[in-house]
Amino acid sequence: MILGSTRHVRVFVYREPVDMRKAYDTLAALVEGPMKKTLLSGDVFVFIGRTRKRAKALYFDGTGLCLLCKRLETGHFAAPWKRPGEGPMELTMSELALLLEGSELALRVRLSPEPYRPMLDGAHA
Repeated sequence: MILGSTRHVRVFVYREPVDMRKAYDTLAALVEGPMKKTLLSGDVFVFIGRTRKRAKALYFDGTGLCLLCKRLETGHFAAPWKRPGEGPMELTMSELALLLEGSELALRVRLSPEPYRPMLDGAHA
């Protein structure tokens, strides 16, 4: 599955445990409600179950909603609810890959640099 360029797609992780029986519409309601994000933006929205054995990623590919589901056979996904902060956590695609692998490093610290944003006013750093 290709989700697009690694820097053009934003990834947001919901900070609370989610009932993994939820499907498209109920996960979409979490995106538009508590996460305060736009579902059809092309961003990836990640949800982790309470037992941390299952995760789901929801995104719009331009033609419809896609739902990726993963169950780890060994290990656990990182628990976003154990991390400080409020609102959804933003990850890079590389950090998402680590999270979905069940890596112990996922969500501990920012592993990727901030994206380059050119200065619009012509000022120099």
